[in-house]
Amino acid sequence: MTHIDTTSPTVAAWREYLIEGALLGLFLCSACTVAVLLGYPSGLLHGVFPDAFSARVFAGVAMGLTAIGLIRSPWGKQSGAHMNPAVTLTFAVLGKVAPGRALGYMAGQFAGAILGVLTAWILIGAPLAHYQVNFAVTAPGVDGPGAAFWAEVVISFLMMSMVLWTSNSKRFARWTPYGAATLVALFITFENPYSGMSMNPARTFGSAFAAGQWQHLWVYFAAPPLGMLAAATVYKLLPGARRVYCAKLDHHGHQRCLFRCQYGDLDAE
Repeated sequence: MTHIDTTSPTVAAWREYLIEGALLGLFLCSACTVAVLLGYPSGLLHGVFPDAFSARVFAGVAMGLTAIGLIRSPWGKQSGAHMNPAVTLTFAVLGKVAPGRALGYMAGQFAGAILGVLTAWILIGAPLAHYQVNFAVTAPGVDGPGAAFWAEVVISFLMMSMVLWTSNSKRFARWTPYGAATLVALFITFENPYSGMSMNPARTFGSAFAAGQWQHLWVYFAAPPLGMLAAATVYKLLPGARRVYCAKLDHHGHQRCLFRCQYGDLDAE
């Protein structure tokens, strides 16, 4: 694999920015499709499952498989498959992503989220806008925005903790994409009733933009970065958490790396 000094202004990163947008856009197209299949009254899977829990299990598995496919794809291996401004921000704070690169990644993620939902709307049509689907908007559950906020903090903390502890271990690094996908499936199954399971400011913004629904947006902009930055702080403080080698979720391949990468040090251990 090729490691490139991210401090060099001569290295163009526009491909990675576009890839990040495309990856999150594809993830949201999948999320919108699943939402229509399950939620639209004439959806193919509407009413098939005996209860809401079973439907969430199906949705969780579907989105977990989507996550694995995107992270393990050649595109995912090139950009690092953050697909989430909170993930990019956390790696920037950890010193692995240069500030300019981080802003480019975040811009790509927000643009991709918007275009992903709008593309799904074009392809699926009116069922995506139906009130029982509502563009797969993430919103607080019956326990209100306070519970949604803390639920988002917790799942974001758990996700970033998993990423840091596995991706920086020679033994477990290759399992990071599968750990992320498993957590996505579990969170959709068990946490969704509290916040809609976003864990991602751009993901929430993309659906909110299409639906014109901006209530409680602060929950999804504040909680995921807070949870992930807390996980990074704990990782740095605990014995044995000496360093972060790179910001990619899957570093196995020959794609270039634009981060402040020390993955070779991990390979050498």
